[in-house]
Amino acid sequence: MGAGRGHAVTGAGGATALPGSLEPIVGRVRAALARGPARAPGALWAAAEAATVADPPRSLVAAVRRADGLAVIAEMKRRSPSAGSLCLDLDPAALAARYTAAGAAALSVLTEPTAFGGRLDDLRLARATTDRPCLRKDFIVDPVQVAEARAAGADAVLLIVAVLGVAGLPACLAAAQRLGMDALVEVHAAAEVAVALRAGARLLGVNNRDLHTLRTDLGTTERLRPLVPRSLPVVAESGIHGPADVARMRDAGADAILVGEALLRAADPGRACAALVAAGREPRA
Repeated sequence: MGAGRGHAVTGAGGATALPGSLEPIVGRVRAALARGPARAPGALWAAAEAATVADPPRSLVAAVRRADGLAVIAEMKRRSPSAGSLCLDLDPAALAARYTAAGAAALSVLTEPTAFGGRLDDLRLARATTDRPCLRKDFIVDPVQVAEARAAGADAVLLIVAVLGVAGLPACLAAAQRLGMDALVEVHAAAEVAVALRAGARLLGVNNRDLHTLRTDLGTTERLRPLVPRSLPVVAESGIHGPADVARMRDAGADAILVGEALLRAADPGRACAALVAAGREPRA
């Protein structure tokens, strides 16, 4: 969100209320967690650790760093609260193959069911189809969900500072580290950047979407990138639709972009992804 608006960083780990757009989603996640994974955390951790031994996670950080130019993380989701229906007949395996052929550095898979139409099976199918790192993009509120993600094949997880807050972020980062996974730590404001850096984040995502209004502003990445050491890669998320936006994020110092809506609205998502990959390889201004 824009730097001009105050943003709570206490999040789910403390007393401060969540942004209105997140509150119902996080509430559903917590309820589902209590009904499922939280009832048998030992079994999930055992499955996650076995998966890590049998098929070690692919590094999202390394994929971003070794990209030729600005890396593209291509996303799959059926719908979203801001965009509505996008691709209700989404075929995760087929789309993963198209994104891979188009040169995406990594894939992002929405697994939240109600607002985004996702499921863990989407992640399993995509991961089995590609050799690129797969990010589980969901609303993580507890370390056991990190184990759940790894057991389903995720190579990395999204951790949202606005959701986890100062209290919750370190435990989820530690869970990812325990399983050899990378974490994309999402921030929306300067205060959240400080929280992420203090917690030891190695990969930051700047979400250009204001969580209160759901409007996007690419200026968010431009304002927040200078607050992050150049040694840490930054992913610009949301509001990126074409080559001009790619150039703007590249010139702002982003190391990668995460794009979903623009690809899923395209007649040919693979071709649209390839166009963004090509734009990301243009030299910085």
